[in-house]
Amino acid sequence: MANATTSGGVASGSAGPSDLPELPDLRNLGFDQILARLREVVIRLESGELSLEQSLVIYEQGVQLARRGQQLLATAEKRVEILISASGGIEVAPFVDPVAGGSPGSAGSPGSSVE
Repeated sequence: MANATTSGGVASGSAGPSDLPELPDLRNLGFDQILARLREVVIRLESGELSLEQSLVIYEQGVQLARRGQQLLATAEKRVEILISASGGIEVAPFVDPVAGGSPGSAGSPGSSVE
């Protein structure tokens, strides 16, 4: 059972990168699907069973998925801001993560501030 698939859809055993299906058009994937695929990528990369070339192919897919996920989150954030501003002029303030102890603008990725 070298190419058996676990319940998470991740192939087990010593299989190649072809076990992670080719990326469909990323515009057709929802955020939850992207997260699931990213989990598969991480599991495969952490398994230590891939060659360097296989790891690079899987890593490239992960980067593409992560970028699309960031685009979807940015779009959702803009939609929420529009809804908030249209519903009564509520001020939009930057998120400060109290656990991280950051200041406004330190949370999130660089360049992701709301203007």
